Amino acid sequence: MITRCPWATSPLLIEYHDTEWGRFTLDDRVHFEHLCLEGFQAGLSWETVLKKRENLRRLFAGFDREKVAAFGEDTIARILEDTGGIRNRAKVRSAVNNAARFVTLHRQGKTFSGLLLDLLGSSPIDHRYRELSQIPAFTEESVVVSKALKKHGFTFVGPTIIYAHLQAMGLVNDHLVDCFVRNDSMLSNPPVYGG
Repeated sequence: MITRCPWATSPLLIEYHDTEWGRFTLDDRVHFEHLCLEGFQAGLSWETVLKKRENLRRLFAGFDREKVAAFGEDTIARILEDTGGIRNRAKVRSAVNNAARFVTLHRQGKTFSGLLLDLLGSSPIDHRYRELSQIPAFTEESVVVSKALKKHGFTFVGPTIIYAHLQAMGLVNDHLVDCFVRNDSMLSNPPVYGG
């Protein structure tokens, strides 16, 4: 029998857990999409966000940060009218703002993922929790990253959202010790970031 993290309780959550959550990536397109999704999730269930994910991709130009950064008031108004998305003005504006912050970093020759790893000490953090109850809502590291991102002008990047982002992107491995995904070679031997 397969043992997985106990929060994966529905077919949609199981698929996300088994194929995506905690898989290390430095792909800034993936980071941008997930940062948006984590922001949209505030106050909602993750399953609700996953159910709306394809609509959110449609509304936010496939999470192309250059395109999203250029969204004007008319586009924002259309997004807020679309029942397939998440109709929260602050969250939509945050996604547009954060897209612009990603673009600024790239124009400076930096990456968002590289910035996160620099703040974390150049390699992912591997926790070895046995119970879901041991996993915190945020950590000292997520507080540091949150403060740094706010200085860069990012919004909806509080310590809890950032901790969820770090987990999702494999920068923190919080798959429980008996979870079958933990044995994935990318999780067991994550790469060290060189700069």
